[in-house]
Amino acid sequence: MTPSIDRDRTIRVSEVYASVQGESTHVGKPCVFIRLTGCNLRCRWCDTTFSFTGGTWRPIEDVVAEALGFGIRTVEVTGGEPLVQRGAVPLMQALLDAGCEVLLETSGSRPIGEVPEGVHIILDLKAPDSGEERANLWENLDRLRPTDEIKVVLASEADYAWAVEVVRTRSPKVPVLFSPVWGALDPTWLAERIVADRLPVRYQLQLHKVLWPADARGV
Repeated sequence: MTPSIDRDRTIRVSEVYASVQGESTHVGKPCVFIRLTGCNLRCRWCDTTFSFTGGTWRPIEDVVAEALGFGIRTVEVTGGEPLVQRGAVPLMQALLDAGCEVLLETSGSRPIGEVPEGVHIILDLKAPDSGEERANLWENLDRLRPTDEIKVVLASEADYAWAVEVVRTRSPKVPVLFSPVWGALDPTWLAERIVADRLPVRYQLQLHKVLWPADARGV
């Protein structure tokens, strides 16, 4: 008989590695990434489909110890979608208790109300071409704190028009970053449109794909 798993004290992990932060307002920082297994979405442009399945169930304290072993203070919990696992919240709290600067990358398709105070949320709104626009929980925008931010990944000019409408009608109170899907939307076009439209957003590229091959893992 397979022993039961305590999902409040264990976490299913795809990989733990150190790199530089490739996105968000923290771009360029040395960072430890804890990539959790599982996702409730299937975005058309997803570059981490390997994290949908597999992974290893591990005690939270062991994962925290491994992250601390890199000697880097900033730690991001990512996925997949981290919040599909109950253990993600105690994991983030344990990292905070250990003195880490903790980032959470989440699709925004799961409620963020239980994310511990002190965690910097990077909420990834889903534009139409992702195929998952319906999954956006718009009430999450009202739960964001001043230290959080919104990221919108854009695959087309239509996605851009959608994102502009979101910014102008919802007036987010946190930084908003627009990012082109690698190999899909011309990055120069996006930069020029942001300037021409005088949008109160920040442009970003995925730094890790500039530095390493686009399909590289552990970077």
